[in-house]
Amino acid sequence: MDGRGRVFDNIFIERLWRTLKYEEVYLKDYADVWEAEDNIGNYFEFYNTERCHSALGYKTPEEVYLKKRDVTSKINMPAEREETKLRNASFLS
Repeated sequence: MDGRGRVFDNIFIERLWRTLKYEEVYLKDYADVWEAEDNIGNYFEFYNTERCHSALGYKTPEEVYLKKRDVTSKINMPAEREETKLRNASFLS
């Protein structure tokens, strides 16, 4: 956020907090701060890895991010290394 167009940057953050409150915080009665921290952390893990987002074509943020990362790494990867990774099925290394 650079100061220009901040109102549009803020829309995404406000929407995220609204979603967090309606799907997690308002539904639970936390006993203490540590329980809230743990549950909210779990929610963000769910939000990024399991929850489909209509703005992303009903994919998870993780799927979209890793796909972009794979495309970028394939562009910079020599052909023989790409073949080795495919043969060994070691996509995360």
